[in-house]
Amino acid sequence: MSTKSLDAASTATPTEAAQRLPTLMLAAGLSLGSAIALGLARFAYALLLPSMKLDLGWSFAQAGAMNTANALGYLLGALAYPRLARRWSAGVLFGAGCVATALLMAISGLLDDTHSLLVLRVITGVSSAAVFVSGGVLAARLASARPHDAGLVLGLYYGGTGWGIVASSVLVPLTIFNVVHGWQFAWFALAVACAAFSAIAIGAARKIESVHTTRSSTADASDTADAPRWPRFSPALAGYGLFGVGYIGYMTFIVALLRNAGMSAAVVTGFYLLLGVATVVSARLWSSLLDRMRGGHALAILNALLAVATLLPALFTQPWVAFVSGVLFGATFLSAVASTTAFVRHNLPASHWGKGISAFTIVFAFGQIVGPMIIGWVSDGAGLARGLVYSALLLAAGALLAACQKPLRRA
Repeated sequence: MSTKSLDAASTATPTEAAQRLPTLMLAAGLSLGSAIALGLARFAYALLLPSMKLDLGWSFAQAGAMNTANALGYLLGALAYPRLARRWSAGVLFGAGCVATALLMAISGLLDDTHSLLVLRVITGVSSAAVFVSGGVLAARLASARPHDAGLVLGLYYGGTGWGIVASSVLVPLTIFNVVHGWQFAWFALAVACAAFSAIAIGAARKIESVHTTRSSTADASDTADAPRWPRFSPALAGYGLFGVGYIGYMTFIVALLRNAGMSAAVVTGFYLLLGVATVVSARLWSSLLDRMRGGHALAILNALLAVATLLPALFTQPWVAFVSGVLFGATFLSAVASTTAFVRHNLPASHWGKGISAFTIVFAFGQIVGPMIIGWVSDGAGLARGLVYSALLLAAGALLAACQKPLRRA
Protein backbone atom coordinates (compact mmCIF):
# COMPACT_ATOMS: atom_id res chain seq x y z
CA MET A 1 0.00 0.00 0.00
CA SER A 2 1.32 3.45 -0.90
CA THR A 3 1.91 6.29 1.56
CA LYS A 4 -0.98 8.15 -0.04
CA SER A 5 -3.30 5.20 0.57
CA LEU A 6 -2.15 4.92 4.15
CA ASP A 7 -2.82 8.61 4.72
CA ALA A 8 -6.30 8.26 3.25
CA ALA A 9 -7.04 5.26 5.46
CA SER A 10 -5.85 7.05 8.57
CA THR A 11 -8.01 10.11 7.88
CA ALA A 12 -11.04 7.98 6.98
CA THR A 13 -11.04 6.01 10.21
CA PRO A 14 -12.28 8.79 12.58
CA THR A 15 -14.96 9.77 10.04
CA GLU A 16 -16.07 6.17 9.68
CA ALA A 17 -16.27 5.79 13.46
CA ALA A 18 -18.28 9.02 13.75
CA GLN A 19 -20.77 7.74 11.18
CA ARG A 20 -20.95 4.27 12.71
CA LEU A 21 -21.66 5.23 16.32
CA PRO A 22 -25.10 6.85 15.75
CA THR A 23 -26.26 3.76 13.83
CA LEU A 24 -25.18 1.41 16.59
CA MET A 25 -26.75 3.66 19.23
CA LEU A 26 -30.06 3.59 17.35
CA ALA A 27 -29.85 -0.19 17.10
CA ALA A 28 -29.19 -0.41 20.85
CA GLY A 29 -32.15 1.87 21.60
CA LEU A 30 -34.43 -0.09 19.29
CA SER A 31 -33.26 -3.32 20.95
CA LEU A 32 -35.18 -2.41 24.09
CA GLY A 33 -38.29 -3.22 22.05
CA SER A 34 -37.15 -6.83 21.76
CA ALA A 35 -36.39 -6.69 25.50
CA ILE A 36 -40.06 -5.83 26.05
CA ALA A 37 -41.54 -8.27 23.53
CA LEU A 38 -39.52 -11.33 24.58
CA GLY A 39 -37.29 -10.65 27.58
CA LEU A 40 -40.03 -9.21 29.79
CA ALA A 41 -43.37 -10.21 28.26
CA ARG A 42 -42.42 -13.85 27.62
CA PHE A 43 -39.23 -15.11 29.22
CA ALA A 44 -39.77 -13.50 32.63
CA TYR A 45 -42.62 -15.96 33.06
CA ALA A 46 -40.08 -18.75 33.62
CA LEU A 47 -39.08 -17.03 36.88
CA LEU A 48 -42.72 -16.58 37.88
CA LEU A 49 -43.75 -20.12 36.94
CA PRO A 50 -42.66 -21.99 40.13
CA SER A 51 -44.48 -19.53 42.41
CA MET A 52 -47.60 -19.33 40.23
CA LYS A 53 -47.70 -23.12 39.74
CA LEU A 54 -47.56 -23.73 43.50
CA ASP A 55 -50.05 -20.98 44.36
CA LEU A 56 -52.62 -21.81 41.67
CA GLY A 57 -52.21 -25.60 41.76
CA TRP A 58 -51.14 -26.03 38.13
CA SER A 59 -49.66 -29.10 36.46
CA PHE A 60 -46.64 -28.60 34.20
CA ALA A 61 -48.97 -28.88 31.19
CA GLN A 62 -51.13 -26.05 32.58
CA ALA A 63 -48.04 -23.99 33.34
CA GLY A 64 -46.82 -24.56 29.79
CA ALA A 65 -50.24 -23.55 28.46
CA MET A 66 -49.55 -20.00 29.64
CA ASN A 67 -46.67 -19.68 27.21
CA THR A 68 -48.71 -21.54 24.58
CA ALA A 69 -51.40 -18.89 24.98
CA ASN A 70 -48.79 -16.16 24.63
CA ALA A 71 -47.46 -17.83 21.47
CA LEU A 72 -50.99 -18.11 20.06
CA GLY A 73 -51.37 -14.36 20.43
CA TYR A 74 -47.94 -13.94 18.87
CA LEU A 75 -49.11 -16.00 15.88
CA LEU A 76 -52.27 -13.93 15.50
CA GLY A 77 -50.20 -10.75 15.63
CA ALA A 78 -47.76 -12.05 13.02
CA LEU A 79 -50.61 -13.10 10.72
CA ALA A 80 -52.23 -9.69 11.05
CA TYR A 81 -49.00 -7.72 10.60
CA PRO A 82 -48.87 -7.55 6.76
CA ARG A 83 -52.41 -6.14 6.67
CA LEU A 84 -51.72 -3.71 9.52
CA ALA A 85 -48.50 -2.60 7.82
CA ARG A 86 -50.48 -1.48 4.77
CA ARG A 87 -52.35 0.99 6.97
CA TRP A 88 -49.76 2.06 9.54
CA SER A 89 -46.01 2.45 9.41
CA ALA A 90 -43.59 0.13 11.20
CA GLY A 91 -42.77 2.92 13.66
CA VAL A 92 -46.42 3.43 14.62
CA LEU A 93 -47.01 -0.30 15.10
CA PHE A 94 -43.81 -0.59 17.13
CA GLY A 95 -44.81 2.24 19.48
CA ALA A 96 -48.38 1.02 19.90
CA GLY A 97 -47.14 -2.49 20.67
CA CYS A 98 -44.69 -1.24 23.31
CA VAL A 99 -47.32 0.81 25.14
CA ALA A 100 -49.95 -1.93 24.96
CA THR A 101 -47.53 -4.56 26.27
CA ALA A 102 -46.62 -2.42 29.29
CA LEU A 103 -50.31 -1.95 30.15
CA LEU A 104 -51.10 -5.65 29.72
CA MET A 105 -48.22 -6.65 31.99
CA ALA A 106 -49.67 -4.39 34.71
CA ILE A 107 -53.11 -5.96 34.29
CA SER A 108 -51.52 -9.40 34.76
CA GLY A 109 -50.77 -8.36 38.33
CA LEU A 110 -54.47 -7.81 39.02
CA LEU A 111 -55.64 -11.32 38.08
CA ASP A 112 -55.49 -14.68 39.83
CA ASP A 113 -57.90 -16.71 37.69
CA THR A 114 -56.24 -19.20 35.33
CA HIS A 115 -58.67 -18.66 32.45
CA SER A 116 -58.40 -14.87 32.68
CA LEU A 117 -54.62 -15.11 32.74
CA LEU A 118 -54.70 -17.34 29.64
CA VAL A 119 -56.78 -14.77 27.74
CA LEU A 120 -54.48 -11.98 28.83
CA ARG A 121 -51.42 -13.93 27.72
CA VAL A 122 -52.98 -14.27 24.25
CA ILE A 123 -53.54 -10.52 24.00
CA THR A 124 -50.02 -9.82 25.27
CA GLY A 125 -48.70 -12.11 22.54
CA VAL A 126 -50.48 -10.01 19.90
CA SER A 127 -48.93 -6.78 21.16
CA SER A 128 -45.50 -8.43 21.48
CA ALA A 129 -45.66 -9.57 17.85
CA ALA A 130 -46.39 -6.00 16.75
CA VAL A 131 -43.26 -4.87 18.59
CA PHE A 132 -41.01 -7.69 17.43
CA VAL A 133 -41.95 -7.82 13.75
CA SER A 134 -42.03 -4.05 13.22
CA GLY A 135 -38.78 -3.74 15.16
CA GLY A 136 -37.24 -6.35 12.87
CA VAL A 137 -38.30 -4.34 9.80
CA LEU A 138 -36.79 -1.17 11.27
CA ALA A 139 -33.59 -3.02 12.21
CA ALA A 140 -33.32 -4.37 8.65
CA ARG A 141 -33.62 -0.82 7.28
CA LEU A 142 -30.97 0.40 9.67
CA ALA A 143 -28.71 -2.53 8.75
CA SER A 144 -28.97 -1.64 5.06
CA ALA A 145 -27.72 1.86 5.82
CA ARG A 146 -24.51 0.28 7.18
CA PRO A 147 -23.89 -2.85 5.05
CA HIS A 148 -20.51 -3.56 6.67
CA ASP A 149 -22.15 -3.57 10.11
CA ALA A 150 -25.41 -5.23 9.07
CA GLY A 151 -24.87 -8.39 11.11
CA LEU A 152 -23.91 -6.36 14.18
CA VAL A 153 -26.96 -4.09 13.84
CA LEU A 154 -29.32 -7.06 13.60
CA GLY A 155 -27.51 -8.80 16.45
CA LEU A 156 -27.83 -5.73 18.64
CA TYR A 157 -31.56 -5.50 17.99
CA TYR A 158 -32.36 -9.14 18.74
CA GLY A 159 -29.75 -9.42 21.47
CA GLY A 160 -31.57 -6.63 23.27
CA THR A 161 -33.87 -9.37 24.57
CA GLY A 162 -31.04 -10.05 27.00
CA TRP A 163 -31.64 -6.70 28.69
CA GLY A 164 -35.17 -7.88 29.45
CA ILE A 165 -33.84 -11.16 30.82
CA VAL A 166 -31.31 -9.33 33.00
CA ALA A 167 -33.98 -6.92 34.28
CA SER A 168 -36.41 -9.73 35.07
CA SER A 169 -33.71 -11.81 36.80
CA VAL A 170 -33.23 -8.91 39.21
CA LEU A 171 -36.83 -7.67 39.54
CA VAL A 172 -38.78 -10.92 39.85
CA PRO A 173 -36.92 -12.48 42.82
CA LEU A 174 -37.08 -9.13 44.66
CA THR A 175 -40.81 -8.64 44.10
CA ILE A 176 -42.24 -12.12 44.75
CA PHE A 177 -43.41 -11.96 48.37
CA ASN A 178 -44.39 -14.75 50.75
CA VAL A 179 -48.08 -13.78 50.88
CA VAL A 180 -51.22 -14.95 49.09
CA HIS A 181 -50.67 -14.39 45.34
CA GLY A 182 -47.31 -12.84 46.17
CA TRP A 183 -46.22 -13.30 42.52
CA GLN A 184 -48.61 -10.52 41.42
CA PHE A 185 -46.22 -7.81 42.60
CA ALA A 186 -43.61 -9.09 40.16
CA TRP A 187 -45.96 -8.43 37.24
CA PHE A 188 -46.24 -4.79 38.35
CA ALA A 189 -42.45 -4.49 38.52
CA LEU A 190 -42.13 -5.94 35.02
CA ALA A 191 -44.76 -3.47 33.75
CA VAL A 192 -42.70 -0.56 35.11
CA ALA A 193 -39.63 -1.94 33.34
CA CYS A 194 -41.65 -2.21 30.10
CA ALA A 195 -42.70 1.42 30.40
CA ALA A 196 -39.12 2.60 31.00
CA PHE A 197 -37.78 0.60 28.06
CA SER A 198 -40.63 1.83 25.84
CA ALA A 199 -39.63 5.47 26.26
CA ILE A 200 -36.17 4.79 24.82
CA ALA A 201 -37.20 2.24 22.17
CA ILE A 202 -39.99 4.37 20.70
CA GLY A 203 -37.64 7.35 20.40
CA ALA A 204 -35.14 5.22 18.47
CA ALA A 205 -37.87 3.84 16.21
CA ARG A 206 -39.04 7.33 15.30
CA LYS A 207 -35.52 8.42 14.37
CA ILE A 208 -34.97 5.33 12.23
CA GLU A 209 -38.26 5.79 10.42
CA SER A 210 -37.61 9.47 9.74
CA VAL A 211 -34.12 8.89 8.32
CA HIS A 212 -34.03 5.36 6.92
CA THR A 213 -37.03 4.96 4.65
CA THR A 214 -37.59 2.22 2.11
CA ARG A 215 -37.44 2.88 -1.58
CA SER A 216 -40.29 4.40 -3.54
CA SER A 217 -43.44 2.49 -4.46
CA THR A 218 -42.28 2.45 -8.12
CA ALA A 219 -39.10 0.66 -7.16
CA ASP A 220 -41.09 -1.64 -4.86
CA ALA A 221 -43.38 -2.62 -7.73
CA SER A 222 -40.40 -3.43 -9.96
CA ASP A 223 -39.05 -5.72 -7.23
CA THR A 224 -42.22 -7.82 -6.99
CA ALA A 225 -41.39 -10.06 -9.93
CA ASP A 226 -37.92 -10.75 -8.48
CA ALA A 227 -39.16 -11.74 -5.02
CA PRO A 228 -38.59 -15.48 -4.34
CA ARG A 229 -41.72 -17.43 -3.37
CA TRP A 230 -41.93 -19.07 0.04
CA PRO A 231 -41.49 -22.71 -1.18
CA ARG A 232 -37.95 -21.74 -2.15
CA PHE A 233 -37.08 -21.05 1.47
CA SER A 234 -39.23 -23.77 3.06
CA PRO A 235 -36.17 -25.61 4.54
CA ALA A 236 -35.25 -22.45 6.48
CA LEU A 237 -38.88 -21.98 7.55
CA ALA A 238 -39.13 -25.59 8.73
CA GLY A 239 -35.82 -25.39 10.58
CA TYR A 240 -36.95 -22.20 12.26
CA GLY A 241 -40.28 -23.74 13.23
CA LEU A 242 -38.45 -26.55 15.05
CA PHE A 243 -36.23 -23.93 16.66
CA GLY A 244 -39.43 -22.35 18.03
CA VAL A 245 -40.58 -25.68 19.52
CA GLY A 246 -37.21 -26.56 21.01
CA TYR A 247 -36.00 -23.27 22.41
CA ILE A 248 -39.28 -22.36 24.13
CA GLY A 249 -39.27 -25.67 26.00
CA TYR A 250 -35.93 -24.68 27.51
CA MET A 251 -36.93 -21.11 28.29
CA THR A 252 -40.23 -22.17 29.87
CA PHE A 253 -39.03 -25.01 32.10
CA ILE A 254 -35.31 -24.55 32.76
CA VAL A 255 -35.84 -22.61 36.00
CA ALA A 256 -38.29 -25.25 37.28
CA LEU A 257 -35.78 -27.99 36.36
CA LEU A 258 -32.97 -26.31 38.28
CA ARG A 259 -35.19 -25.75 41.32
CA ASN A 260 -36.37 -29.37 41.23
CA ALA A 261 -32.71 -30.43 41.10
CA GLY A 262 -32.21 -28.76 44.47
CA MET A 263 -30.39 -25.63 43.35
CA SER A 264 -30.86 -22.59 45.58
CA ALA A 265 -32.75 -19.48 44.57
CA ALA A 266 -29.45 -17.58 44.47
CA VAL A 267 -27.94 -20.10 42.04
CA VAL A 268 -31.02 -20.00 39.79
CA THR A 269 -31.04 -16.19 39.80
CA GLY A 270 -27.33 -16.16 38.92
CA PHE A 271 -27.95 -18.64 36.11
CA TYR A 272 -30.74 -16.52 34.62
CA LEU A 273 -28.75 -13.31 34.99
CA LEU A 274 -25.76 -14.89 33.23
CA LEU A 275 -28.04 -16.14 30.43
CA GLY A 276 -29.29 -12.58 29.91
CA VAL A 277 -25.79 -11.08 29.83
CA ALA A 278 -24.69 -13.72 27.31
CA THR A 279 -27.69 -12.80 25.14
CA VAL A 280 -26.65 -9.15 25.09
CA VAL A 281 -23.04 -9.87 24.11
CA SER A 282 -24.11 -12.37 21.43
CA ALA A 283 -24.61 -9.47 19.00
CA ARG A 284 -20.88 -9.11 18.50
CA LEU A 285 -20.16 -12.81 18.66
CA TRP A 286 -22.16 -13.87 15.59
CA SER A 287 -22.27 -10.67 13.51
CA SER A 288 -19.73 -11.84 10.91
CA LEU A 289 -21.56 -15.16 10.55
CA LEU A 290 -24.80 -13.33 9.73
CA ASP A 291 -23.01 -11.13 7.19
CA ARG A 292 -21.17 -13.99 5.51
CA MET A 293 -23.75 -16.81 5.28
CA ARG A 294 -26.59 -15.99 2.91
CA GLY A 295 -28.40 -19.34 3.05
CA GLY A 296 -29.60 -21.41 6.02
CA HIS A 297 -26.21 -22.45 7.37
CA ALA A 298 -26.09 -19.75 10.05
CA LEU A 299 -29.41 -20.99 11.47
CA ALA A 300 -28.16 -24.58 11.21
CA ILE A 301 -25.00 -23.86 13.22
CA LEU A 302 -26.91 -21.93 15.89
CA ASN A 303 -29.62 -24.62 16.18
CA ALA A 304 -26.95 -27.28 16.67
CA LEU A 305 -25.28 -25.30 19.45
CA LEU A 306 -28.67 -24.76 21.11
CA ALA A 307 -29.29 -28.51 21.02
CA VAL A 308 -26.07 -29.04 22.98
CA ALA A 309 -26.93 -26.26 25.45
CA THR A 310 -30.40 -27.74 26.05
CA LEU A 311 -29.12 -31.29 26.53
CA LEU A 312 -26.50 -30.41 29.15
CA PRO A 313 -28.81 -29.65 32.14
CA ALA A 314 -31.03 -32.59 31.19
CA LEU A 315 -28.09 -35.00 31.61
CA PHE A 316 -26.08 -33.36 34.41
CA THR A 317 -27.40 -31.64 37.55
CA GLN A 318 -24.26 -29.83 38.76
CA PRO A 319 -24.58 -26.03 39.03
CA TRP A 320 -21.48 -25.41 36.88
CA VAL A 321 -23.06 -27.41 34.05
CA ALA A 322 -26.18 -25.27 34.34
CA PHE A 323 -24.07 -22.11 34.05
CA VAL A 324 -22.27 -23.45 30.97
CA SER A 325 -25.64 -24.29 29.46
CA GLY A 326 -27.02 -20.84 30.26
CA VAL A 327 -24.03 -19.03 28.74
CA LEU A 328 -24.10 -21.14 25.56
CA PHE A 329 -27.87 -20.86 25.20
CA GLY A 330 -27.95 -17.13 25.92
CA ALA A 331 -25.08 -16.46 23.51
CA THR A 332 -26.89 -18.30 20.73
CA PHE A 333 -30.69 -18.33 20.76
CA LEU A 334 -31.48 -14.73 19.76
CA SER A 335 -28.82 -14.89 17.09
CA ALA A 336 -30.86 -17.71 15.57
CA VAL A 337 -33.74 -15.26 15.37
CA ALA A 338 -31.44 -12.60 13.90
CA SER A 339 -30.23 -15.10 11.29
CA THR A 340 -33.72 -15.25 9.75
CA THR A 341 -33.86 -11.46 9.37
CA ALA A 342 -30.38 -11.57 7.85
CA PHE A 343 -31.62 -14.28 5.47
CA VAL A 344 -34.57 -12.08 4.45
CA ARG A 345 -32.31 -9.07 3.94
CA HIS A 346 -29.85 -11.11 1.84
CA ASN A 347 -32.46 -12.84 -0.33
CA LEU A 348 -35.55 -10.63 -0.65
CA PRO A 349 -36.02 -7.12 -2.06
CA ALA A 350 -36.63 -4.37 0.51
CA SER A 351 -40.32 -4.15 -0.42
CA HIS A 352 -40.77 -7.74 0.78
CA TRP A 353 -38.85 -7.58 4.04
CA GLY A 354 -42.01 -7.14 6.11
CA LYS A 355 -43.63 -10.17 4.46
CA GLY A 356 -40.48 -12.26 4.81
CA ILE A 357 -39.94 -11.45 8.48
CA SER A 358 -43.65 -12.03 9.11
CA ALA A 359 -43.45 -15.47 7.44
CA PHE A 360 -40.59 -16.53 9.72
CA THR A 361 -42.43 -15.07 12.71
CA ILE A 362 -45.52 -17.14 11.86
CA VAL A 363 -43.67 -20.48 11.81
CA PHE A 364 -41.78 -19.38 14.93
CA ALA A 365 -45.12 -18.75 16.64
CA PHE A 366 -46.48 -22.14 15.55
CA GLY A 367 -43.44 -23.76 17.13
CA GLN A 368 -43.91 -21.82 20.34
CA ILE A 369 -47.57 -22.85 20.51
CA VAL A 370 -46.68 -26.53 20.27
CA GLY A 371 -43.52 -26.42 22.39
CA PRO A 372 -44.71 -25.57 25.93
CA MET A 373 -47.71 -27.91 25.79
CA ILE A 374 -45.79 -30.88 24.35
CA ILE A 375 -42.74 -30.44 26.57
CA GLY A 376 -45.00 -29.81 29.57
CA TRP A 377 -46.98 -32.98 28.82
CA VAL A 378 -43.77 -35.01 28.50
CA SER A 379 -42.47 -33.47 31.74
CA ASP A 380 -45.63 -34.40 33.64
CA GLY A 381 -45.22 -38.04 32.60
CA ALA A 382 -41.47 -38.56 32.46
CA GLY A 383 -39.90 -35.60 34.26
CA LEU A 384 -38.51 -32.23 33.24
CA ALA A 385 -35.17 -33.69 32.18
CA ARG A 386 -36.86 -35.92 29.60
CA GLY A 387 -38.78 -32.90 28.31
CA LEU A 388 -35.53 -31.05 27.66
CA VAL A 389 -34.08 -34.08 25.86
CA TYR A 390 -37.00 -33.87 23.44
CA SER A 391 -36.35 -30.13 23.03
CA ALA A 392 -32.71 -30.85 22.17
CA LEU A 393 -33.69 -33.46 19.58
CA LEU A 394 -36.07 -31.03 17.91
CA LEU A 395 -33.37 -28.37 17.77
CA ALA A 396 -30.98 -30.87 16.18
CA ALA A 397 -33.62 -31.75 13.56
CA GLY A 398 -34.07 -28.03 12.91
CA ALA A 399 -30.33 -27.71 12.31
CA LEU A 400 -30.44 -30.44 9.67
CA LEU A 401 -33.36 -28.83 7.85
CA ALA A 402 -31.82 -25.36 7.91
CA ALA A 403 -28.56 -26.75 6.51
CA CYS A 404 -30.50 -27.74 3.36
CA GLN A 405 -31.42 -24.10 2.61
CA LYS A 406 -29.48 -22.57 -0.28
CA PRO A 407 -29.11 -18.82 -0.96
CA LEU A 408 -31.86 -17.47 -3.23
CA ARG A 409 -29.90 -14.57 -4.73
CA ARG A 410 -26.36 -14.10 -5.82
CA ALA A 411 -24.11 -11.97 -3.61
